[in-house]
Amino acid sequence: MFAALLNVVLPVVLVAGVGALLARRFPLSQDTLGKVSLNALTPALALSSLLSTTVTPRAGLHLALAYFALALTGVLVAFLAARRVPGPTRRAVMASVAIGNNGNFGLPIALFALGQPGLDQAVVIFLCSVVLTFTLGPLLYGSSGGARAGLAAVLRLPVVWCIAAALLVRAFDVPLPLGLRRGIDLLGQAALPMVLLSLGIQLGQAARVALTRPVLTATLLRVLAMPALALALGLLLGLRGLNLQGLVLASAMPTAVNAFLLAREYGADADTVASAVALSTLASLGTAALVVTLLPGIGRLG
Repeated sequence: MFAALLNVVLPVVLVAGVGALLARRFPLSQDTLGKVSLNALTPALALSSLLSTTVTPRAGLHLALAYFALALTGVLVAFLAARRVPGPTRRAVMASVAIGNNGNFGLPIALFALGQPGLDQAVVIFLCSVVLTFTLGPLLYGSSGGARAGLAAVLRLPVVWCIAAALLVRAFDVPLPLGLRRGIDLLGQAALPMVLLSLGIQLGQAARVALTRPVLTATLLRVLAMPALALALGLLLGLRGLNLQGLVLASAMPTAVNAFLLAREYGADADTVASAVALSTLASLGTAALVVTLLPGIGRLG
């Protein structure tokens, strides 16, 4: 576990820590950094990864279905755990458990823990998490537009069209000019440092964490229960090897900042979600290291 902390978690903490220090020293705009990552760097990473990935369409679909099943299971468990709290707070707990940070936390952790094949798995999961966030999130928070409005928001994201372009290029075996491919790869390589800096800036600008019972419930379910559910559900659905490792590792990630942004936009209990984001991010440093330590054994299951 110490090796996992040193070799996998420490690089993430160092880069995010630089972001947090910058946030304390300078007035930085999260919106600007978010737009750069969401509309330029992350689409390039998705395009670059999908053009070179070794994940087969069948394996990717299997992994995606398992991820969506896990998220819905997390919603149900969170609903049962928070059934005695008021409706808005209960929905905040459910969203905090279901919507994980598979972008600026999950991608670099997967790369350091499982190498390039692990990053390929993580990109598939990240793309699924984008769809999940902007469809399930509005549903849970009670948006009047519901899943339809969420799906429309997903279709406006550049990353979706980059996925479509990559799939078409691979399907028809279209050769890309070397200069174009190198430009795409350069942008993609910039994505992981930028999203980690953005995570650190978000944490550096965060307000004080409220240690309420709903926040603790959401955090414990997110960082402890979800990995156990992922292992059981993954085995049940027939995932093995790297696919199973990727699902379990993704499930150990903290609550996504997007869960808070959506809560604020739709007038939900944003304070509970904000505290769950901060607390689960800190807690996941240890639990993610533990999961990384167990990954070799998980890969041999079945």
